[in-house]
Order: sequence, then C-alpha cells, then structure tokens
Amino acid sequence: MRYLTAGESHGKQLTTIVEGLPAQMPFDKEKINDSLIRRQGGHGRGRRMQIEKDLVDIAGGVRHGYTLGSPVSLIIQNDDFKHWTNIMGEDPIAEDEKVRRTISRPRPGHADLNGALKYGHRDMRNVLERSSARETAARVAAGAVAKQLLQGLGIEIIGYVHTIGGITAQYDSSLSMVERIEKSNQSPVRTLDKIAEKEMMDAIDSAKKEGDSIGGVVEVMVEGMPAGIGSYVHYDRKLDARIGGSIMSINAFKGAEFGVGFEAAHLKGSHVHDEIAWEEEKGYYRKSNNLGGFEGGMTTGMPIIVKGVMKPIPTLYKPLQSVDIETKEPFAASIERSDACAVPAAAVVMEHVVAWELANALLEQFPHDQYTKLQESIAAYREEIRCF
Repeated sequence: MRYLTAGESHGKQLTTIVEGLPAQMPFDKEKINDSLIRRQGGHGRGRRMQIEKDLVDIAGGVRHGYTLGSPVSLIIQNDDFKHWTNIMGEDPIAEDEKVRRTISRPRPGHADLNGALKYGHRDMRNVLERSSARETAARVAAGAVAKQLLQGLGIEIIGYVHTIGGITAQYDSSLSMVERIEKSNQSPVRTLDKIAEKEMMDAIDSAKKEGDSIGGVVEVMVEGMPAGIGSYVHYDRKLDARIGGSIMSINAFKGAEFGVGFEAAHLKGSHVHDEIAWEEEKGYYRKSNNLGGFEGGMTTGMPIIVKGVMKPIPTLYKPLQSVDIETKEPFAASIERSDACAVPAAAVVMEHVVAWELANALLEQFPHDQYTKLQESIAAYREEIRCF
C-alpha cells in the first residue's frame, strides 16, 4: 500500500491517491472529515485554520460505502485559493508582475533556502508553498483511511500531547484507550492532564504575545497489534524503524523514541527489558512495556507507545535575521501566516502517520485482495500465536 500527495499550501486543492487497499472494505467519508477537523483544532492555531473548512471529496475507488480495490482519490479544497488566484494560478503572468511578487528572503528553520539551492528557484514561494505543513492535511486523510482499516481488525490508535514548552503532562499510565481518546478530544491542547492543560495554554499565549513560538512532545498509543508484525531480517523492514522515519518526515519533527526511549541510556538492562510471561487465555505477554511494544524490529503484542519531538515553528512574528539571495544584504526574514504552537495539531498528524505504517505492515504480511480475507487471516494468526 502506498500514497502520493499533490498540491501547494495556497493552491487550488490537496490531492491524495491511496493505492493497494483491499476491496470491499467499509469506507466512511465522515471519519476522514472528523480527522481533518481534529487536525485543524487546538489552542495556538493561526488564522489560516479559521479560513479553511477541511472536508474531503472522494473522487475514485469507493462505491456505495465500500472500496473497490482500485486507487482511492481524496481531494481537499483550499478555500483560501480564491484570494491567491493571481499568485498561485497555473497561467503565465507578466515578467514585471512576477518580479514584484518574488520572495528572495529565506526564513531560518524552513526549507526556503535549501529548496531554492536544490531546484534553482529564484522565487522561494515555489519552495515554501509545497514545504508548508498544510500538506499534512493530505497525509491525515490517507491516515484516516488506514485507521478505518485498522479498526476493522480490532486495532485502535490515539495521539495526545505529552509536553508543550517544557510543561509535561502527568497522568495515570493505566488509562484505557477509551479514556485517553475522551480526554484528548476534550482538551484544547489534546493533553490528558487538566492541570498541565491550563499551564500549556498560558505558555502558548505568552509566546504569541512575544511574537515567538514553542514546541513540544507528542505521544501515540496503539492497542491491538498482534505480535510478530515487522521483521528482524532486513534493516528496511524493521517496523519501529519505519515508524520512526515516518514521524521524522512530519514537518518540524526532530526526534522519535519508543517506550522509555532515550532514558534507557541511563538505566541498567534489568530495569529496561520486559520479562516474558504466558497465560492460556491470551498467550505470551510482557510484564512491563519499557520497550514500547517492539523488540527486534517487530511488535510484541503489547501496546505501542511512541513519542515524537516537535521543534518550535520557525515562522516568527519577530523574525530572525536572514540574507536576501538577490542583493546578499542582511534582512529580517519574511513572515507568512503561522501558529504560535502547532503541537496539538501535530498529535493528530502523528497519530495518522503511525496508523498508515501499521496498516501498511499488516497488508505486507497477510493476503488482502478482499477485506474479509484479511480479517480472517489476521484472526487465524492471532489464534496461532496464542497457542504457540
């Protein structure tokens, strides 16, 4: 299974093509819209999210509520395009008009300068429009399709905020999946800690007043993945590595860890590795989950716990210094509309990116031309490993 996205931040639309889905899988467009709405929310979001009403249009691959087995086409219109038609339209414009609108001052922390150097763009709008985090709406749409596939296999996933601006949520690690979903959906910053929630919101407001931005840490939890998904055989088939890479591909993410993660460097092995136990009803399980549901590049059957680190958004309303690529003179970097903090939205993006990788790994391992055959194969596998 794979997907491809197309579109620019202020272009006509975002398009996602999903290929490789099983046929006859129940498909609910409203579940995709729910995910897109969640991505748009969160305390600290900027004015762009007040303009857009992200709703998906299905242009192919689905009929009467079920997938056909052919590529699924998902389209999200950019409502703001009507204000950008002259700037982002595909038709040629006069050279003097083109020069007048050229962006030649790269913003520190963005893809502007590196992308201009790579592709030879003298107008860096050609870079920033595609490198914008607006593209994550298309990725959430793809991940929402993957979540529907997982839910039909008894696998649930949720993303929530762990830390914002150095303020870390404190919550009971024994919270059920349902409780985590409810708490994160009710929180303006998608956290599970009501006390930390207020402090996080205050920190976001303070950064906004100062023309600055703050980052944080997002956590995703998955329940229901059977053991043995992934591979120890080849480096590029290790599922935790693939998830880690997908997290790092999200705009502004700079790190990922599973379970205790980097803390393991400070602990003894006896305090890190998860002891194995067995019960007739559920088969093998771990007495703890310090490794976050992975060993040897494969799932252990325990809940998957993975964190992602998001840096502060680099677009600042008190811009940093840069250099004009035409005059080579120092200037304050250009300003595009932005958020003071997008960590709550990033929790939704990371949730859907992880969902995609899990769904893809399952389809690689089990027959899936028909969705019912996939369900039957995974049910049989669950029983096989329970009795192993």
